[in-house]
Amino acid sequence: MPLFLAFLLVPIIEIALFIQVGSFIGLLPTLGIVILTAVLGTWLVKTQGRLALGQLRGSFEHLSDPTEPLAHGAMILLAGALLLTPGFFTDAFGFLLLVPGFRTKAFSYVRSKVAVTSFRMGGAQGPSHPRQNAGDDIIDGDFEDVTSPSSTGRSSGWVEGPK
Repeated sequence: MPLFLAFLLVPIIEIALFIQVGSFIGLLPTLGIVILTAVLGTWLVKTQGRLALGQLRGSFEHLSDPTEPLAHGAMILLAGALLLTPGFFTDAFGFLLLVPGFRTKAFSYVRSKVAVTSFRMGGAQGPSHPRQNAGDDIIDGDFEDVTSPSSTGRSSGWVEGPK
């Protein structure tokens, strides 16, 4: 239901804001502001996205929890989508998501509402993979001898028969 309300109310709010701003400053300045916020927002998203990607790489290099850099990247991506959507309400929320302090507070709020049951770095290890070590050269596999003649006495055609 909240998603339905968002899809219903956001366009209504945007139309009302376009009418109000357009009647106050005129059509061309209103369109100019919309285009300017899209261009400025794209540049800011690109810059912030590079920073978030650097933080994510750093968390992988130090084997630390990557959830916060991933969450920041997701919020920056959402900000980019909102800034490219024409409108003043979506632009305001998009620019708000580009502020690192707001993203940190939003992440803290979401983290307090979500319970993480487990977190593991470095792949699956433990009882399900007892021999998974970096130095093991053991490859588990099955084979079937296809060089022997079949029940008809002829070879399969894939390999040469006995000589």
